[in-house]
Amino acid sequence: MRRTRILTAVLALAAGLLAGTPPALAASAPRTTVAADTYSWHNARIDGGGFVPGIVFNRSEKNLVYARTDIGGAYRWQESTKTWTPLLDSVGWNDWGHTGVVSLASDSVDPNKVYVAAGTYTNSWDPGNGAVLRSADRGASWQKTDLPFKLGGNMPGRGMGERLAIDPNKDSVLYLGAPSGKGLWRSTDSGVTWSQVTAFPDPGNYQQDPTDTTGYASDNQGVVWVTFDESTGSSGSATRTIYVGVADKDNAVYRSTDAGATWSRLPGQPTGYLAHKGVLDARNGYLYLAYSDKGGPYDGGKGQLWRYATATGTWTNISPVAEADTSYGFSGLTVDRQHPGTVMATAASSWWPDTQIFRSTDSGATWTKAWDYTSYPNRANRYTIDVSSSPWLTFGANPSPPEQTPKLGWMTESLEIDPFDSARMMYGTGATLYGTENLTNWDSGGQFTVKPMVQGLEETSVNDLAAPPSGGAQLFSALGDIGGFRHTDLTKVPPLMYTSPTFTTTTGLDFAETNPNTVVRVGNLDSGPHIAFSTDNGANWFAGTDPSGVSGGGTVASAPDGGRFVWSPAGTGVQYTTGFGSSWSASSGIPAGARVESDRVDPKTFYGFKSGKFYVSTDGGATFTASPATGLPSGDSVRFKALPGARGDVWLAGGATDGAYGLWHSTDGGTSFTKLSNVEQADTVGFGKAAAGASYQTLYTSARIGGVRGIFRSTDEGASWTRINDDAHQWGWTGAAITGDPRVYGRVYISTNGRGVIYGDTSDTGGGGTGGGGGTNPPPSGACTVTYKITNQWAGGFQADVQLTNTGSAAWSGWSLGWTFADGQKVTQAWNADSTQSGTAVTAKNVGWNGAVAPGASVAFGFTGSWSGANTRPASFQLGGQTCGAG
Repeated sequence: MRRTRILTAVLALAAGLLAGTPPALAASAPRTTVAADTYSWHNARIDGGGFVPGIVFNRSEKNLVYARTDIGGAYRWQESTKTWTPLLDSVGWNDWGHTGVVSLASDSVDPNKVYVAAGTYTNSWDPGNGAVLRSADRGASWQKTDLPFKLGGNMPGRGMGERLAIDPNKDSVLYLGAPSGKGLWRSTDSGVTWSQVTAFPDPGNYQQDPTDTTGYASDNQGVVWVTFDESTGSSGSATRTIYVGVADKDNAVYRSTDAGATWSRLPGQPTGYLAHKGVLDARNGYLYLAYSDKGGPYDGGKGQLWRYATATGTWTNISPVAEADTSYGFSGLTVDRQHPGTVMATAASSWWPDTQIFRSTDSGATWTKAWDYTSYPNRANRYTIDVSSSPWLTFGANPSPPEQTPKLGWMTESLEIDPFDSARMMYGTGATLYGTENLTNWDSGGQFTVKPMVQGLEETSVNDLAAPPSGGAQLFSALGDIGGFRHTDLTKVPPLMYTSPTFTTTTGLDFAETNPNTVVRVGNLDSGPHIAFSTDNGANWFAGTDPSGVSGGGTVASAPDGGRFVWSPAGTGVQYTTGFGSSWSASSGIPAGARVESDRVDPKTFYGFKSGKFYVSTDGGATFTASPATGLPSGDSVRFKALPGARGDVWLAGGATDGAYGLWHSTDGGTSFTKLSNVEQADTVGFGKAAAGASYQTLYTSARIGGVRGIFRSTDEGASWTRINDDAHQWGWTGAAITGDPRVYGRVYISTNGRGVIYGDTSDTGGGGTGGGGGTNPPPSGACTVTYKITNQWAGGFQADVQLTNTGSAAWSGWSLGWTFADGQKVTQAWNADSTQSGTAVTAKNVGWNGAVAPGASVAFGFTGSWSGANTRPASFQLGGQTCGAG
């Protein structure tokens, strides 16, 4: 389910893959000229796959909804398509921790404004501090304020909240609850600057496990939510009464009645529990609180619900179940803003047999349940659940009652009724985001329908990728927590994850290069085998047999003919077998824990790498010999692959900033390696279909080239490189895996640590491009086309994407595109271009890395702007004094 997911990035960190901020290049170091290409980016659809700890409805604008995830960024709801738009894909490699979102706030005074509290870990696993990101265009672009402490979007307690809150009467005032004993913080300038509220008396003291030496479970979960009583203020004046939740079982709730100047413990409050949520019904004067004995999101054995009357100070226990009858804590909590006497809550930590959702229409005096026992173990459900859009949510299970499949959920810490529509509710689980649009059927005795409302929200962590040259599968993925998928259509959700066996996390996979019907995968499982095979291109699977001592999946390699396999599992040494793993023999000459791969031509040649040494076997994995190659990375932050169709052709990427780091190539089976001088850092390497006229397969890498971090492509064996992503599409950390598509030129598959499987297709359909820059500037007349598209528009603002294509015969070494706005629009922020504006005239020039544009290639940039009255597309675009055609 979701228990193993917290370790995905951690294991990478432990191996040194996330080595922190690279040092600046010396001033004298040569810079590689890098061309640019325009790609369209998508997710290989899985829909969900991770924990959704927060859902935020804007209180003043209908259908403005946000969701936050623990490692996969934040999203905005698109009502017209019923999909989610990712908002933090611009987070770059060095700031990868900012893809973990611990809180989100949407401004009800100015709905264009949204804020994110970002940071993944509060311990050393995340080398950077947290930040508050602020946007004035609904997340289309962001500005950042770094904080002097870390935030924990993927830490224990991440389902409590929201820790970040905007004063509903004076929206320049924000509060942020910090973890790690850092207390309560406040901004009075719309999130630009922050200072600690020194008068706040309690920084929290609850630790999930004080004995944990990693600092993960032993961190103080801190200040966990902020709630304003909007009735105690007026527009333009700070709200007087503020409630704050603290991870302190004896002092869980504090209050200020003087706009945050002084604070006191709320008298008479329950003790012995943590207040996961505090939701205020200002109309009736009730503060509702959901309590659990643990911080969550996985744990919690007891809980209560309470109601506090703000006018009288009266506390009422409104728990729907007697404490003695609970085996869970409460967390998800919401009020129907159209009918505030209607309250709902979840049994957030109920894993078995299912989560529970409670509903009251009389302010908690009485409750009904989403399901009840008839005669145990049989259940009667007030809901129906339809997962046909995400059929894998059944997990291929066939449980015995009282369990059902699909489950109503688990880890249900977020639960929100639409403030404008009493019939719509959304809630997050450990695997998806569910919703209903006929919730009020609950009260009339009918059934409400639960469906995934998750399309566009992709939250898997990717460990490995493989694209076979033939067969029905386009892509195999190895994923954290939900195992992985066989995609036969990238635009459709696969029917089921890998089963027989179903790994919690798949750590590695491979296929036989010349017989892609043979596929192997390895992974983690609480009990059972850690290896599985397929002989029908991944459609069906059967389990292999573990050698003694195996405790985890590790890495695996298939011979190109599928006749033998080499496996490097966790818990024991490297093993080899012929056939399908019914028996294994120990390999000699290679250390335990080595990463293994196969030659893609010779069925008896396998390769390994461990601690700076490259190893080669020519007898099917029985014996390995250390290569004499020197100068390779000294650690284990390495990925390597052998080129299909070429015996002994091996590429190796990896390293760390304190040693060797880059991309190496061997043409003699690893006996020697040559480091590419034009690649400063590289972490992955993969191959795809060769460009038209090229004799060598296309290379792809997640790397730093020419001083820029990005995703790069080479069609000339690494002699020159084209950056194929842009600043708006970076996805944080992309260091686990990359592969091209052997059937489609230019298509690349990229692993992310929380944004799922990204794939990109090139606009360079001819498969060419010099990749090296140079050429003429400005281009001649008629040598360019421009596609201008408004991708998002709201009251007073809009976002536009521009694609500029070189339709001439000569390469550009720089470009400057001009246009005039007919309606007085103003560019407010641009990315992937330097923009200036004088009156209605706008000029957008290349930035350092995307000035080189080959014939037939394109470059893209985007901007946000303001408008009023009308927002007409520019009539024409000029490049070098000449008019471009319409794209």
